[in-house]
Amino acid sequence: MRVADFDFPLPPDRIAVRPMEPRDQARLYVLDRGTGAAEHTVVAELGRFLRPGDLLVLNDTRVMPWRLRGNRATGGAVECLLVKLDGERGEAFVKPSKKLRPGDEIPMEGGAVQLQLLERLHEGRWQVALRAREGTVAQALERCGRAPLPPYIDRDGAEDTNEDRERYQTVYARVPGAIAAPTAGLHFTPELLQRLAAMGVEQAFVTLHVGEGTFASLRTEVVEEHRMHAEQYELPAATAAAIAATRARGGRVVAVGTTSCRTLETCANDDRTVTPGRGSSALFLYPGQPFRVVDALFTNFHLPQSTLLMLVSAFAGTERVLAAYRDAVARGYRFFSFGDAMLLT
Repeated sequence: MRVADFDFPLPPDRIAVRPMEPRDQARLYVLDRGTGAAEHTVVAELGRFLRPGDLLVLNDTRVMPWRLRGNRATGGAVECLLVKLDGERGEAFVKPSKKLRPGDEIPMEGGAVQLQLLERLHEGRWQVALRAREGTVAQALERCGRAPLPPYIDRDGAEDTNEDRERYQTVYARVPGAIAAPTAGLHFTPELLQRLAAMGVEQAFVTLHVGEGTFASLRTEVVEEHRMHAEQYELPAATAAAIAATRARGGRVVAVGTTSCRTLETCANDDRTVTPGRGSSALFLYPGQPFRVVDALFTNFHLPQSTLLMLVSAFAGTERVLAAYRDAVARGYRFFSFGDAMLLT
């Protein structure tokens, strides 16, 4: 299978750089994967397409404010995205990597955090040490760190850090550890969740700490040769019990986002239940891979030739999904992290 098989034309102006407000007023493309029939509405109307007894499974990971900006002594700008942190040491992508040297010390965020480059690793990644001007490093990052927005979001230098930190976080985020948001969940408001619960749609949670693997570009022309980065997950016993109960009453398991979907399928059993536990998942779902747990998928619109698009294509069929994506482009739907949503039933 070729990566090029998952391409489609996506004009740059279809990639959303600002979120919809309120969250649940983003557009919703509802696709019946059996018939190909489509409906067009907004996320606030999601309840029309769910039934009492269905179970929403949401990823409650919390995005860390691990993006920092600073300047070298020469005045050149430096950007750091932490991907691991243990006390004062960790790993980070640092730009512009080629101009930096081991031992360099760079004040970040006005000197609130001092970044020291320890060892060059690979592909712009460094082993780093951090020092905080006040308090611990973790406290300093909570005060001055920025939301790790995807690199395609270009606002011509304009940025509201506080707004981004709130908006690039789900309303149910609880467990710290992600460096990117589980973006399908960004569409949910407390009021929408309450309405769904009142109509008998239950909710359960998994945790998958989104890392660079979820969004990493494929560096092979053959789909099957790609290897995902491992990401840490936890599926609680309460969620496993909720899925078993959903099966018993004939309800559907509705995964909110590709990260929830991958967690469920990582823990899947042949009887369409799941085994609780924690670990790391490098599961890559592409056409031909089975889905043993997920009955419906709520997700954003993804970029061409991405592993996320391949997962959606595996769930609903490549030709059907690509046709829907072309339709969505023509209808002006907004794509990727701050974009619109799709429900595949």
